[in-house]
Amino acid sequence: MIRSYLTIAWRNLVKNKGYALINIGGLATGMAVAILIGLYIVDELSWNKNFKHYDRIARVLVNVNGENSSGWYQQWGTATPLAPEIRATYGSDFDHVLLSSQGMTAILSSGDTKVSQDGYYFEPGVADMLSFEMIRGSRDGLRNPESIMLSESAAKSLFGSDDVLNKTVRMDGQTDLIVTGVYRDIPAHADFNDMRFVLPWQLAVQKNFNNNNGNQWDHNGFITWVQITDKTDMATATSRIKDVMLKRVDTEFAKSKPQLYLHPMSRWRLYSDFESPGYASGRIRFVRLYGIIGCFVLMLACINFMNLATARSEKRAKEVGIRKSIGSARKQLVSQFFSESLLVTLLAFCFTLVLSQLALPLFNTVAEKQMQIPWNSATFWLAGLTFVAFTGLCAGSYPALYLSSFQPAKVLKGTSGSSRSGALPRKVLVVLQFSVSITLVIGVIVVFRQIEFGKSRSLGYNQEGLIYSSTPTREIHNHYDALRHELLGSGVVVSMAESVNTPTNVGFHIGGYEWEGASPGEGGFGTAWVSPDFGKTMGWNFVEGRDFSHEFASDSNAMILNESAVKFMHLKNPVGQTVKSTIFDKTTSYTVIGVIRDMLQESPFEPVGKTIYMFDKGMWSKNGGTLVNLRINPAVNTREALNEIERAWKKYDPSSPFEYTFVDADYARKFREEERIGKLAFAFAAIAIVISCLGILGLASYMAEQRTREIGIRKVLGATVANLWAMLSKDFVVLVLISSAIAIPVAWYFMNNWLQNYSYRTNLSWYIFAAAGMGSLIITLLTVSYQAIKAAIANPVRSLRSE
Repeated sequence: MIRSYLTIAWRNLVKNKGYALINIGGLATGMAVAILIGLYIVDELSWNKNFKHYDRIARVLVNVNGENSSGWYQQWGTATPLAPEIRATYGSDFDHVLLSSQGMTAILSSGDTKVSQDGYYFEPGVADMLSFEMIRGSRDGLRNPESIMLSESAAKSLFGSDDVLNKTVRMDGQTDLIVTGVYRDIPAHADFNDMRFVLPWQLAVQKNFNNNNGNQWDHNGFITWVQITDKTDMATATSRIKDVMLKRVDTEFAKSKPQLYLHPMSRWRLYSDFESPGYASGRIRFVRLYGIIGCFVLMLACINFMNLATARSEKRAKEVGIRKSIGSARKQLVSQFFSESLLVTLLAFCFTLVLSQLALPLFNTVAEKQMQIPWNSATFWLAGLTFVAFTGLCAGSYPALYLSSFQPAKVLKGTSGSSRSGALPRKVLVVLQFSVSITLVIGVIVVFRQIEFGKSRSLGYNQEGLIYSSTPTREIHNHYDALRHELLGSGVVVSMAESVNTPTNVGFHIGGYEWEGASPGEGGFGTAWVSPDFGKTMGWNFVEGRDFSHEFASDSNAMILNESAVKFMHLKNPVGQTVKSTIFDKTTSYTVIGVIRDMLQESPFEPVGKTIYMFDKGMWSKNGGTLVNLRINPAVNTREALNEIERAWKKYDPSSPFEYTFVDADYARKFREEERIGKLAFAFAAIAIVISCLGILGLASYMAEQRTREIGIRKVLGATVANLWAMLSKDFVVLVLISSAIAIPVAWYFMNNWLQNYSYRTNLSWYIFAAAGMGSLIITLLTVSYQAIKAAIANPVRSLRSE
């Protein structure tokens, strides 16, 4: 019986090749999108699951209740005494409590080989906490302060193999370290995937990397990681340690009620944007968005199948009538139509696998993933076959139930198969198709408008020809004046300055500032340490006052505020005002010497943060790690200028490569997430439109075929091609207009909510919705016109010769 069903199904497909191509092509495209999105979602949800203790690792954050206009904010850095305090007081709740530096870049060398690698200073225990897969050595390699653990790729870059135990590596041309372990590279779909080396925390202490802040609770430049025991949970552990800082910080900071919070590793990837204490969103909204889009695209493909199957019901009506009249039960007919649906879906799935494999490299590029189709996974094939069965049953459900319900007497008299009851569901499905498609198109337009809105925002400085380079060693800072003199003298650089952070990231957000009229618990300020000429190099615009200068010795205790800081501090005459700062347990008075227009250094979609610029006295550069900012002479060829800068750079620091970043390129990365959303949404919206148009094309073809005699009679009576085109197109135009009326309010609701995630956002102009509706209407008319005009210009003799 099943063989008979499949044979009939195959013959029907072969007989109607155009219909079969549209059906299989539409389903294959929709299923390919669903598979790619499914791979994306699985990859996102499996982030960090390679770590053995994935569900018990957390990062310690600090929730600060700033009063007045500052509001609640979150501090991602912690003080160095925090980890020892938690270990000493609450050690029974934790397997590990480890302190680490922020991620850092160092120059590792062995002989003539030098590589720039990213890594961390970490307390012993990191290898156990992160379940390193050791290739050489043991997990206890960080007990020796003069040791280093390398990833497999870093070991091969330096030595050509991973058999490097007890070999010497020089870091930043200064410190010799012994390799005590080699671990397998952490997978790309995990945090710490860029960690190519790990250094012992004791080495940081010896190098004074932590600026002697071992007992200072107000310096929050480091990270505390924990692994709870298997007998406790995150909520319980959080409740026990939450007030640790409250009893240790100074009186002023205690007024802001700082509380510790454990942010579990299982939530790092998808829940990293904290909107209120304990509540976070983040990339999870993209996972949900893509999941919804995948379901919609697959739904559109299934709707095509339903529409085309029911539209062609008249051709199958006599078959159904004859089958019923000779004894076929409705259950048998339902089984037949479901078998046809499953056959089409199975064929579509075969094409789906090919399409998915071909599209995956491009999808990986846009999504910045390294996903692969798991061909060898039994789970994948089981899921695929389940997917085929589910899609086939969904796509074939309505045709099977509809066609099998025909009454033999009416069918054989020719009075069934073209009734309005059959046309109405098809129209409803077409409206649903285009409603989804138009909604996606509007969403794409809004996303790209938001991106362009952010890009058009005033930066407050000039990015043209501006680059920065990190200085992992002290050499550049020690010879800074000589390097500056040489580069300015060569004419390839017009300005040059040092800073602690990049022009596109303030980096440090520090509290402890006091000024006249300040209230307790005021929120932290973005704080940037810079050298004189930084403002000249950036192209600052002064509202009042002046820039830092070597000519004024007092500038070592001076600061410059941006407009947002002045507004926040309510200073009417800021220049000359005194601001006290308590940093590193030392209170210092600073004089405001200037106010600059806001310089955009953080998110282009958020208000410029209140920022204080301080004179760098060399405090940050004694161990390297600062930046040199250079503005290339616009009259000089950029490549020649970079070659000259590199030559001079290596003259003073031959141990370090000259690695630079263009500020405009660095700033462009801030749009990466939104652009990725836009590109993927554009692709999905385009596919949705194509699938919808395939359905429209099939229905238009069927309609033209169904009304062949009517068209012939109308032509004989004098109807023009334009009259016939309008007659055949108007039904689809009405459907698209109804779809627009449904899609526009739905799209406005969802996109308006999406824009609320951005403080600095575009508006939802009426012409966005008009353009989406008109575009869909034009695409529909172009799709329908081919079949309509083809039918209109046909010779009426052929359609009426048997009348």
